[in-house]
This record gives sequence, C-alpha cells and structure tokens, in this order.
Amino acid sequence: MTILRLPLKGEYFDQIKSGEKVEEYRLAKPFWAKRIEGREYDGIELAKGYPPKGDTSRRITRPWRGYRKTTITHPHFGPDPVEVYAIRVNP
Repeated sequence: MTILRLPLKGEYFDQIKSGEKVEEYRLAKPFWAKRIEGREYDGIELAKGYPPKGDTSRRITRPWRGYRKTTITHPHFGPDPVEVYAIRVNP
C-alpha cells in the first residue's frame, strides 16, 4: 500500500479529527510537487507531530481523496496569498 504521510501541528490535527477541517495545505513547491502531482495513494496517514510508531492516538488514517491546487491566504504561510496543494482529508 502506498501511503502519504503528513505530520501536522496539534491544532490542525485536532481540527481534522473533529471534522472541522477537511483540507490540509502544503505549499506548491518542488518538494511537494514531487510527492503529490501525478501520484495516486491508497491512503493518507495524518500524525500529530512525530509520534512513536505504536502511538495510534496521535495518528489518523484516511482514504486518498485527491487534491486541488489553489491560492489561499493563511496566517501559517504569512500575510500574502500563496499557491498550495489542498489535500482532501475528510473521512
């Protein structure tokens, strides 16, 4: 199985877990382009930080539902609009 693993800050992990957040954003840079564009995954593993291997309370596994490329303004990325990959993480 091919899994896309995304470590997250605690606040974003908790928002995804509660269903409040349905997309996770990664900057549209070569690092993420190589991992996302033209690739298919069997699932996504979202982790709260970098938990130990056996810590399932800080991991969420979801099916791969694709992504879209978009421009957003978000405090995490600064005051200017940035191009991102919006990865669907809803169940």
